[in-house]
Amino acid sequence: MATKKAAGVAQPAAAPFGQGDTSWFTQARFGMFIHWGLYSMPARHEWIRNWENITNEGYQKYFDYFNPDLYNPKEWARLAREAGMKYFVITTKHHEGFCLWDSKHTDYKATQTTCGKDLLRPLVEAFRAEGIRVGFYYSLIDWHHPEFPIDKIHPQRGDKEAREKAKHRDVRKYAAYMRDQVKELLTQFGKIDILWFDFSYPGEDGKGRNDWESEKLIKMVRKLQPDVIVDDRLDLPGVGDVVTPEQFQPGKQLIKNGQPVVWEACQTFSGSWGYNRDEESWRSPEELIRTLVDCVAKGGNLLMNVGPTSRGLFDYRAVARLQAYAEWMRYHSRAIHGCTAAPEGIKCPPDCRLTYNPQTRRIYLHLFAWPYKTVYIEGMPPVAYAQLLHDGSEVALRGLDDWQKERAEICGISSTALAITLPQKPPQTVIPVVEFMLK
Repeated sequence: MATKKAAGVAQPAAAPFGQGDTSWFTQARFGMFIHWGLYSMPARHEWIRNWENITNEGYQKYFDYFNPDLYNPKEWARLAREAGMKYFVITTKHHEGFCLWDSKHTDYKATQTTCGKDLLRPLVEAFRAEGIRVGFYYSLIDWHHPEFPIDKIHPQRGDKEAREKAKHRDVRKYAAYMRDQVKELLTQFGKIDILWFDFSYPGEDGKGRNDWESEKLIKMVRKLQPDVIVDDRLDLPGVGDVVTPEQFQPGKQLIKNGQPVVWEACQTFSGSWGYNRDEESWRSPEELIRTLVDCVAKGGNLLMNVGPTSRGLFDYRAVARLQAYAEWMRYHSRAIHGCTAAPEGIKCPPDCRLTYNPQTRRIYLHLFAWPYKTVYIEGMPPVAYAQLLHDGSEVALRGLDDWQKERAEICGISSTALAITLPQKPPQTVIPVVEFMLK
């Protein structure tokens, strides 16, 4: 297989199980994660079954009364597009085992609830209509399935009687069930751009590649959809088109064997992935926009999560944050889409981030803190023109004068640094950006 290149990222030509096409992914840079399932009804975290040791019988009430009567996937897709998101990933099945689509391999699905509808198909159609690429999350874990062995993270892990009754469960039968469902997802919904498996926890009383039969699974995936991007959570060496740090930011650009790594941080507006009614740890719009910028400045993507309510709506707090992204991206999207880390040798000023579009040869300075009048950038290539991106107003460029050069060393500034002069008062935008057109 020939080497595929994505925004300056060279991937190995030889991958033991093939590789997905990340060329579009590293241009997109921003996606929407959607965690939606029965856990939206108790509304106190998607891991509620684990945390509260709820049995299948105790969890049944949520299945019996699940009815997202206000569900409007076109509205979700519109909000994602306006926020500048170029792809989405939806939890087709989370750890609870509940399926959003009409799978023929289980009755634990949306079509068997009061809702009585396939919830996945209209979602896929709505997002595609907005020009947004399609990603499916599929949980390797299934606390509802009768052949899924009870282990250290199962809700009944501390119930000796339940463990005894479950000791004859056959994980191989469950692995076959997974393959059957993944085959449905990859054959019934057209081209799928991302397949997000979650997650492996090998070792004592855990589960990993042998339990999932990961090799059989990935071979089937590559046969059905060779270009689909697969994440790195199958516990199988050589599998993983993208590295997926969760709820944290790498400290710098990820490099392996001298090449930039394709990576994507997945994060939340608050502490939970599923809808959590009483959560108060919602992040500010400014912090969320900084997180997006920080990802791109380090050559990565951001997959930002929304947890819809059980009635099928985005919570008002989530809508407000999506609208904050939309307002900022309206003026600054070209500092994100198609961008990556700045070329080596350019020193980022304090309280800033740099992104770079290698196609247009433009560098973007994101100002996390408004400086006093002048910003110095060391190692900058020759610049033809500079402007504030939100309004296209010129930013003055100059080198250091003789007086500044004499004092540059003691101030820790290179005598060849580029200096830009900014207005004393910051513009009315969350994170101002200076756009540099290189010569």
